[in-house]
Amino acid sequence: MPAPPARLVADWNREIALRLDLEPGDVEPLPLARARARWPDYRHCVQAVADWTRARGLQEVLGSSDVALMACRGAKYHHDGERYGGAAFCNLFLSEDRGLDLHFPATGLRIPLVRGTVVLFDTGQPHAVIKRHSSGFDVADFPPDQECTQVFPSWELPIEDVHVGRALRIAFDIEPSSALLLEDEQVWLNSARARVCPSTGRWCPADAA
Repeated sequence: MPAPPARLVADWNREIALRLDLEPGDVEPLPLARARARWPDYRHCVQAVADWTRARGLQEVLGSSDVALMACRGAKYHHDGERYGGAAFCNLFLSEDRGLDLHFPATGLRIPLVRGTVVLFDTGQPHAVIKRHSSGFDVADFPPDQECTQVFPSWELPIEDVHVGRALRIAFDIEPSSALLLEDEQVWLNSARARVCPSTGRWCPADAA
């Protein structure tokens, strides 16, 4: 995976410092069009991800999916099912190894984030970007004087696409009479709307303190 040019990385750092003002745990968008214009090799990164997804049976779904360039300074435990419930995320991490892992607490999977790491996952799956070897998300692990930022393009792959569902082994259990009563996407656990504890990644009732 080609490294982003130094001038582009400096531009990202300025944008993150001056406009985004990222706090530990924040995930915010960066200007994608500007990155494309300043990094001719970006197309090679996209091609590599397209080849990777195609090899896993996703056909040409990546090329027709929406993409955004994101930055995070770690990430608190969360899920994205209430905003992107109709999608799976495919993320390509562009930054060097900062000693961070992408952690999925429900499965125990920890993925070391190094340049070129690609991850495909269900948006309803709790996840976080945490310090390597830590047991959870802690603001103290991301001091202001330490480089902890990760930059990554993120594609939204339609979850109803048969190839995406098959790759993620998703089984749909749809009850139309209930779904028609909902005005927004929701994640439920044990017959109640649920949220994720930002420090531990554990599920808990949405109305819990």
